[in-house]
Amino acid sequence: MASDNVDSNMDREMILADFQACTGIDNIAEAITLLELNNWDLVAAINGVIPQENGILQSSFPSEASQATIFGPPSQSEAADADAGTAVPPPSSSPSSSSPQSSSTSAFCPISPSSRHIVERQSRMLNFRVEYRQRTVELVIEDNSTIRGIKDLLQTELGIPASKMQLKGWKSGDVSDSTVLRTLHLPKNNSLYVLTPDIAPTASTSQNSALQESLNQNFLLIVSHREAQRDYNLNFPGSRTIQEVKRNISDLTNIPVRHQQWEGWPASASDDSMTLALSGISYPCHHLSVCRRSSPANAQEPTEECADVHMISDSEGDEYEDATEFGVDDSEMFGMSSSGCRKSPMMPENSENEAEALLHFTAEFSSRYGESHPMFFIGSLEAASQEAFYGKARDRKLLAIYLHNDDSVLSNVFCSQMMCTDSIVSYLSQNFITWAWDVTKETNKARLLTMCTRHFGSVVTQTIRTYKTDQFPLLLIVMGKRTSNEVLNVIQGNTTVDELMMRLMGAMEIFTAQQQEDIKDEDEREARETVKREQDEAYRLSLEADRKKREAQEREEAEQVRLEQMRKEQEEEKEAIRLSLEQALPAEPNGDPGEQISKLRIRTPSGEFLERRFLGSCKLQVLFDFVASKGYPFDGFKLLTTFPRRNITQLDPGSTLLEAKLFPQETLFLEAKE
Repeated sequence: MASDNVDSNMDREMILADFQACTGIDNIAEAITLLELNNWDLVAAINGVIPQENGILQSSFPSEASQATIFGPPSQSEAADADAGTAVPPPSSSPSSSSPQSSSTSAFCPISPSSRHIVERQSRMLNFRVEYRQRTVELVIEDNSTIRGIKDLLQTELGIPASKMQLKGWKSGDVSDSTVLRTLHLPKNNSLYVLTPDIAPTASTSQNSALQESLNQNFLLIVSHREAQRDYNLNFPGSRTIQEVKRNISDLTNIPVRHQQWEGWPASASDDSMTLALSGISYPCHHLSVCRRSSPANAQEPTEECADVHMISDSEGDEYEDATEFGVDDSEMFGMSSSGCRKSPMMPENSENEAEALLHFTAEFSSRYGESHPMFFIGSLEAASQEAFYGKARDRKLLAIYLHNDDSVLSNVFCSQMMCTDSIVSYLSQNFITWAWDVTKETNKARLLTMCTRHFGSVVTQTIRTYKTDQFPLLLIVMGKRTSNEVLNVIQGNTTVDELMMRLMGAMEIFTAQQQEDIKDEDEREARETVKREQDEAYRLSLEADRKKREAQEREEAEQVRLEQMRKEQEEEKEAIRLSLEQALPAEPNGDPGEQISKLRIRTPSGEFLERRFLGSCKLQVLFDFVASKGYPFDGFKLLTTFPRRNITQLDPGSTLLEAKLFPQETLFLEAKE
C-alpha cells in the first residue's frame, strides 16, 4: 500500500511538471488547483487553460499533416537548448517530420510518454435543459467545464446551494463534481433534472417563489466614482451577479475589477458570484462608491524618463544579432531612441473611448514607423467586427487584430520590417479590416480582454492571456461565421515577411472558401426573396384589380339603386299629384236643362281618347287639371285644337271654356312639349 502511494505521488509530480511546462504557470498552488479541478487529467487541465484554436498535443508518431503547436512558452529544456544556440528537434524521428520547423511557430510542449497518445480536441459548446420541479433552466457551457460548473450556474438561476443539488439524467453512470464534461462524450443537446432531497418541497416552493420574485426585480445602483467625481445611475435585474456589476463599472470607469475598491456593499455580499437579489442590498435603490485601489508599486514608480533595458543572454543575442540586416540598429530593435529614452506611449492609459485611443495609436505609429502602414480601423472592436463580418457576403473581410507591446524587444522589428512592408500593407488593406490595440499598460490589456470576452468568447481571451511579453506583438486573424467568430491564426512577432504573407494568404484561402458558400447561400436567398416579392406584388396587384372591380360594381349597383329610388319617388310624387288633382276636379255635369255644357274629346299621344263634359263656365284650369289627372301634366304637354290649330295651354288658365271657344264640343289632341 505504501509503494502504491509513492507511485501515485510520483505520477502526480510528473503530471504537475508536464502541466507547468505546457502552460507556463509558475505558481505551483495554482497549477495543483487547476489539476485537481480536472481530477488530475493532464489533457483536460491543459484544454481548460490553453486555447484549442491552433494546437494539439504531439503523439508519439505524428504524421506531417497532424503536427501542430500549443500556445505557450517553451519548456525549461527547450530554453536551455535555445541558450546553447541549438535547435529543438521535433518529437518525431520519421523522415517525413524531420524538416526544420519555422522560427515563428510556438515551441513544442514536452509531454510525458504516458499522455502522448491523447490528442487534444477543440472545445465544444454544450446545451443543457435542466428541470427542477416547476422550473426549466437553459444553459450553454463549454465541454472543458466540470459538473460543478453546471451546479454553480444553477445556483445562480435557482438560488439553491450547489452542495444541496443532485444532477440526474447522465447516460454514463456515476459522475462527480470534478468530472469534466468532455470525458462524458455528450451530444450537443442534453436534458437533466435536479433533485434536492435535503430541501422540503413546500419550503422550497415558497422560497423559490420569493427568490424568483426578487430575481425579477430591478435594482437601481447609484455608483459614485470618487476620483472622477461622477455618479452613475445603473439599473440591474436581481439575477445579475456582483461580478457582472463590477465588470460593467470597469467598462465605464476603466478601472479593472482587480483594482476596484468598493464601499457600500452589505456584509452578506461576500462572494462576487452572488446575485444582487441574494446580496442583501437595499431595494429599490442602493448607494455604492468605487475608486482605484492604491498600490505600493504605483507609489514607487521611477520618475526618470529613461527605462531600464534588461540584459539578454548570449543565445538571445545570437537570435537577434542579424537584425542589422533589416536596416535597424540595436537601440531601435529594443524599442529605444538613440538617446536611450523610451518614446511616448503608443496608446494613452485612460482614454475615454476606443476611437480616441486608436486615433492616438495611429498618429504615434505613423510618427515612429512612417506613413506607409496598414489603415487601422478607428472605432470600437464591436464596430470593426460589424464592418468586417455583417455586411453583404461579397463585401465581408477578415479581421486582423494587431496587439502591440512596447516592452517586447520584437515590437520595433515587427512594425518597421513587417507591418510597414508595401506587400503586407497592400494585402491587409485589400482583404482585411485591421484593428489595433496597445497592451503595454495593464489597464489597456485588461480592457482588451474584456472586449475580446464580450465579442469572441473566453477561449480567445485565454489565448491572449497565455502569451508572455517577449512573444508580442501578436496579429490575430479572425473570421466571422454564422454562429460565432473564429480565430484562424495567431501570428507572433518572431516571424519573417515571407512567412507572414504565407499565413495571411492561408487564412484568406479558408475565408474565400467560406465566403463563396456564403455568397451562394445569399444569392439563393435573394433569388427566393425576389421570386417571393414578385409573387407578392402580382398577388397584391390582383387583389387591387379585384378590389377596384368590386368597388366599381358596387358603385354601379348603388347608382342603379339610387336612380331606381329617385324614379320611384318621382312616380309616387306624380301619382300623388294626379290623385290630388283628380279629387279636386268638380263633378261632371249631368246635362240638366238650362246648363251650357261643353263636350270635349281629347286624343292622347298613344292614340286613345279622353272624353268628358264640362260646364261652359268652367275655367281652362279645370281642363288642364283633368288632363294632368290622366297622367299628362301641364308642364310636359300642350293641348292643341285641330282646326284652326291653336295652343290652348298658352291661353289664360282663368278664362272659361266659352271664352276659349271650346263650346259646345271640341276635339283636342295632346302633344309633348319640346
